[in-house]
Amino acid sequence: MKSQISWKVGGQQGEGIESTGEIFATAMNRKGYFLYGYRHFSSRIKGGHTNNKIRVSTSPVHAISDDLDILIAFDQETIEVNHHEMREDSIIIADSKAKPVKPDDCQAQLIDLPFTSTAKELGTALMKNMVAIGATSALMNLDTSTFEELITNMFTKKGDKVVEMNIQALNQGYQLMKEYLEDIQGDFELQESSENPHLYMIGNDAIGLGAISAGSRFMSAYPITPASEIMEYMIANLPKVGGTVVQTEDEIAAATMSIGANYAGVRGFTASAGPGLSLMMESIGLSGMTETPFVVINTQRGGPSTGLPTKQEQSDLMQMIYGTHGDIPKIVVAPTDAEDAFYLTMEAFNLAEEYQCPVIILSDLQLSLGKQTVKELDYDKIKIKRGELIQSDIEREEDVKSYFRRYALTGSGISPRPIPGTKGGIHHVTGVEHNEEGKTSEAAQNRQQQMDKRMRKTKNLLIEKPVDYTENHEQADILYIGFISSKGAIEEGAQRLNNQNIAVNTLQIRQLHPFPTETIQSAIDKAQKVVIAEHNYQGQLANIIKMNVNIQNKLVNQTKYDGTPFLPHEIVDKGIEVAKEIKELV
Repeated sequence: MKSQISWKVGGQQGEGIESTGEIFATAMNRKGYFLYGYRHFSSRIKGGHTNNKIRVSTSPVHAISDDLDILIAFDQETIEVNHHEMREDSIIIADSKAKPVKPDDCQAQLIDLPFTSTAKELGTALMKNMVAIGATSALMNLDTSTFEELITNMFTKKGDKVVEMNIQALNQGYQLMKEYLEDIQGDFELQESSENPHLYMIGNDAIGLGAISAGSRFMSAYPITPASEIMEYMIANLPKVGGTVVQTEDEIAAATMSIGANYAGVRGFTASAGPGLSLMMESIGLSGMTETPFVVINTQRGGPSTGLPTKQEQSDLMQMIYGTHGDIPKIVVAPTDAEDAFYLTMEAFNLAEEYQCPVIILSDLQLSLGKQTVKELDYDKIKIKRGELIQSDIEREEDVKSYFRRYALTGSGISPRPIPGTKGGIHHVTGVEHNEEGKTSEAAQNRQQQMDKRMRKTKNLLIEKPVDYTENHEQADILYIGFISSKGAIEEGAQRLNNQNIAVNTLQIRQLHPFPTETIQSAIDKAQKVVIAEHNYQGQLANIIKMNVNIQNKLVNQTKYDGTPFLPHEIVDKGIEVAKEIKELV
């Protein structure tokens, strides 16, 4: 028996690959296992190779597995694309319809089963995914009752006959596979899990739930991969708490509409990806100049231009920090996994109102769409902090004719913020430089005073946990640094390196701007070399770090920009290479 197994299903987009993976993963989650899943899909509605890889374990897992135990292949292309991940004791279960053939360098075993023809005999070829799930159940010696319960829940609305047909397809697949079990090499049976079912969600859903929990009641957005699921989640759930979602005509409207909601006192936000964020840059500047709270989520993907819209990348970092024209206070944060995305999204709404500025939550495709086990969420951590918001009447002498000093030159830089309609709080709002009352002013002294006021708001800002630092050693050979979804691969790789007597600490940056210089400098000082792993060509995170800390000659770049996530073995391989260099220097 194994403590973990990696399973993948692949075929042409539009033939049920995602639903097949979802059924398998949901059943394994209900059996109490920990999961981490990642989908590879083409940037088209139908056609093109797609696959869904799911790692199932008796203990927590936070990264895609290096290799593959079981591959369910609905076509030959799936074998060609994925067989390199497999070993001699791995197995490919392919649809006979594809007339599957093992490539010359394929080590895995190959068995073809009549998925499609069996499903057709039972009523429709659409049920071939159930035949494949049944075959998986037999191979892994799984009780099919959990799958039968899922099928019943999924298809009850379509009638008893549809439910019965799908259960028959499941059982037929089980029997087909059972006939081959004696001839198969390898262990595909999982140890039983003692855990209860867990939360299992994509990062986008965690962000959506975090926004609702933070009190957000308005979202305006334009659909774009991989951010669309946030809007879909909010459409399904925000009306339940009296909120509204507006699908706008473009990203510019989405941003300005959200800023308008915040100006009116409602916690509004938007979500997009790189191309959409480019269109929002002027609006982000408007939020900074008018000191209106604004939360925007950037689910990074491959660029430039349309680039790789359905693939992993982290190449928007410089744009998010420095993209706006002119200087404004801005906060950029980056969750490390789905659980962290829930909590950090809530914190982002508080930060936006406390500091009256735009807050960008930087995600990426792997975090946004990768589905993973999440620990039970602690709702006691929900704290709503609205800062200097004024919602009650402001007492003023009746003969005072001046406007309210909305942009008063306070020591902290944060001024009182009355929502529209507040008695005594009338003031002017404009994207042009203005005085304390909001009236347009181009006077040199006023300009300098207002600029200094805005910028000092976030000058010394440090969120509660700006980095996620694991200090395994007081003095390390290597400090591994990453951000967003690289955490799982880095931590797993570091654990393997530590087991090989290479001393490794890890650090994930959660607050990217303003940069937590002292915290990161302290961690860097405790390592001989610093490896920075990131998904872009230029090493944007490494450059940000070099701009803010003294890293001397310690820096080693590990960049990946082929559209695929980091795997733990890639972290290990680089770590061993760097460790050899350290020994040579000594």
